[in-house]
Amino acid sequence: QVQLVESGGGLVQAGGSLRLSCANSGRTFSTYVMGWFRQAPGKEREFVSGISWSGTSTDYADSVKGRFTISRDNAKNTVFLQMSSLKPEDTAVYYCAARPVNIVVRPPTSYAYWGQGTQVTVSS
Repeated sequence: QVQLVESGGGLVQAGGSLRLSCANSGRTFSTYVMGWFRQAPGKEREFVSGISWSGTSTDYADSVKGRFTISRDNAKNTVFLQMSSLKPEDTAVYYCAARPVNIVVRPPTSYAYWGQGTQVTVSS
């Protein structure tokens, strides 16, 4: 069973940094592609970043490329999203998600398991 719990959200000024974590209580974490998504009020949930089982393959939305870094520690069943140079438009609820097929893809519907989300607010 996959249970995902995000943490690390909060309020930060523009230009600041945050590190999100997503812990999986399941025992097969290393066999899931992990993704980060976000949803702002009134907008659809959008892909932010994804990482393959081994961590050797990653993908980023154009809006965060060069500012966000995804990584994972399979020994700790945790995936991270390091966010730097944050902008007000990064404000959203951030979700992590898991997918049992080892291909990083962007559609939210391709991910089977979801966390409850963590709020990130960037003030100008």
